Amino acid sequence: LLSHPLHMSSQVRQRKQVATLHSTTTTTIETQENGPVGGFHWSLWVLLCIENWVLDFGRPILALYVSVSFPLSLPSIGDYCHLLYNVITALILINLLQRSLTPVPKIIQDLLTIFFVMGASIHLVGDSFSHRLIHCGYQLHLSVRDNPIIKNLSQPCLINSFELMYFYDEKMGHELWYIPLFGTYLVYFYGCFSDSKVSATSGYSISYFVLLIMSVVYHWYLVTEGQLIEIFLISLFLMFVILIFNMSRQKYIDINGVFLLLLNTGTLFLVIAWVSYLWDDPVLRVKYPSLLYVPEPWSYWSLHHF
Repeated sequence: LLSHPLHMSSQVRQRKQVATLHSTTTTTIETQENGPVGGFHWSLWVLLCIENWVLDFGRPILALYVSVSFPLSLPSIGDYCHLLYNVITALILINLLQRSLTPVPKIIQDLLTIFFVMGASIHLVGDSFSHRLIHCGYQLHLSVRDNPIIKNLSQPCLINSFELMYFYDEKMGHELWYIPLFGTYLVYFYGCFSDSKVSATSGYSISYFVLLIMSVVYHWYLVTEGQLIEIFLISLFLMFVILIFNMSRQKYIDINGVFLLLLNTGTLFLVIAWVSYLWDDPVLRVKYPSLLYVPEPWSYWSLHHF
């Protein structure tokens, strides 16, 4: 028997209502899990700020003052902090890329994460060795060959070995660490633009700006201690290029993009103030003879500590 047309129409309407309810429920669940599109990613930015301050900035302090009771032949508490930093930061950066308004290809996410972990791990070994040398009288504000404990070595090959260790610590480790970090910021920043203007005009609060200030101060330390001012300046320049390009297309930046832009701009002003303060320092000028003179904070500490 054929069904009545009114009965069939009722069934169609019921199926449409069920489908609409399912779609609405799915969207609500995704919004609760991932946050609204264009919303500020509080969980990621706050976690990143906390672990940066504790596990990266606090790491050398723990290695120098808390790890004195640890045997120098074993990893210190600072080394374990560095290990945790490598893992946690990589996971945060992956989640940040996954929340981009513009989908990021999986291969780019994988390459950025692999190189970041590899560079940070190389730095972990070299930095751990450097902290052992500080306990033996190594002075950070002097070059490797100018350090008294290095001059006392009788074998020239040992001096070359210490310079190789310094290269892995301060050069290769930093480059493979910071280039993927700022590269991740750039890739995510590129996806912070949309046709909606609402996301760029809401969400600001006192907590937002407190988090911004804390992040700016840490990134000042990151740029100066990492000695990669060129990478930072190129990254900041490309951010403004991306901003101008999207503005020309009538695209609006969201609150996360504003946060990254203010973060890097504020870091630049702090770096300029730091360089101006130490511009005429005769000792640090010898160690940092390059055109872009940016002394390391720990070298400044070493200069006034020893």
